[in-house]
Amino acid sequence: MIYWAPLFHFYQPPTQTTSMLMKISNEAYRPLLEVFGEFPHAHATININGVLTEMLGQCGYSDVLGNLRKLAEEGQIEFTGSGKYHPVLPLIPTKEVERQIRINYETNRNYFGDVYVPRGFFPPEMCYSKDIVDPIIESHHVWVILSGIACPVAWPMNVIHEISGKNDRMAVFFRDDILSNKISFRNIDGPGFIEHLKRLYNGQDDIYVVTAMDAETFGHHIQHWDKLFLAQIFETLEPIQIDDKAMHEQRPLAEQHRRLFEFEKDKEDRQIKIVTISELLDIFPRGKQVEPNPSSWSTSADDIKMQNYYPLWKDESNPVHRMQWEHLYIAMDMTHKATKLADNDTSSKFASVARTTMDAALHSCQFWWASKKPMWDVNMVYRGLNLQREALLNAYKVISASSSKPELKKEYYYKALAARHIFVQITDSLYMD
Repeated sequence: MIYWAPLFHFYQPPTQTTSMLMKISNEAYRPLLEVFGEFPHAHATININGVLTEMLGQCGYSDVLGNLRKLAEEGQIEFTGSGKYHPVLPLIPTKEVERQIRINYETNRNYFGDVYVPRGFFPPEMCYSKDIVDPIIESHHVWVILSGIACPVAWPMNVIHEISGKNDRMAVFFRDDILSNKISFRNIDGPGFIEHLKRLYNGQDDIYVVTAMDAETFGHHIQHWDKLFLAQIFETLEPIQIDDKAMHEQRPLAEQHRRLFEFEKDKEDRQIKIVTISELLDIFPRGKQVEPNPSSWSTSADDIKMQNYYPLWKDESNPVHRMQWEHLYIAMDMTHKATKLADNDTSSKFASVARTTMDAALHSCQFWWASKKPMWDVNMVYRGLNLQREALLNAYKVISASSSKPELKKEYYYKALAARHIFVQITDSLYMD
């Protein structure tokens, strides 16, 4: 048996426009979920970041959330955990990692109710480092999915390896990067995908294949890809009902051969079963303990050699990336200090705004759009930077009005000045480039 476990990643940044959210919902989310509704035998793992769940709910797209909940209630999909605002987890402090995981759970649980019980974890952009293992395990996830480039051992197809934390361990699944990217960039069609899976089978042990891609691929990035690719595969793998009695009736020889071919084809295609990732845990044995490579689903082998693990989000050769992170770290520092110093209703209000805005300001898209590989969008970079500035402004209001020592106020005043200088430098680069 060949087990195919597809994961679909639903996400939009907090800076996304309402018009674009509507466009994506109409082109991708609704059609994709309709396809799943048509084929009950097709299972899938779904990651939806809490920021998108919240945006869909607030913008009146309750039907999208309702369809996801219905599929989960019927056991056709499972949800994963993640970070609410899609931050690059290895690049932020552990306390922020823990907070992002917690508020993601709280938001999705609020909208989906009891069916939101994530066993697995999707790190945003599949960005991994050893530092994020314990927060994932401690938040009660039993598996994590990473990019194939992270796999440090022979490619696992019939065992499930594990990652160890300080006090426990969890299963790790590696995405088939080549196959996933072929789907994402329309370099394979439905029949070709099925044949690819069959070629992987050695005729002996059961095997599994995990693919993962953006949900927006199906209909938004590639028009009608939900039907041209997914629906075609689901229909092919749907068991064909053959009337055995009719097979033995007096019929023309050509008709008997056609029915026999259909029957044999049905048996062959039934060797492929579509499952959730968690279902694999009950089918395959555990392998060895491994330490995956720090990486993302956009990291190459050359990037790993150069220790440039997250090239689209923090590339040291990218001056805009350097300034974005420098500005962000100042904003985080001031936000943390403000939450400690808030001691009355007014300062608590400013601290609350700083804290909530800081959560959103961690989103990964602002860095992705500044990567120039080849992504470059001055508006997405600027919107992200303004979220950071808003968090910084509100945090500074708390610090400056607090009863703390003048030396501390002076220290943070100069940090605020440094952040303003960095903001101007980034803005200048957006004007000039």
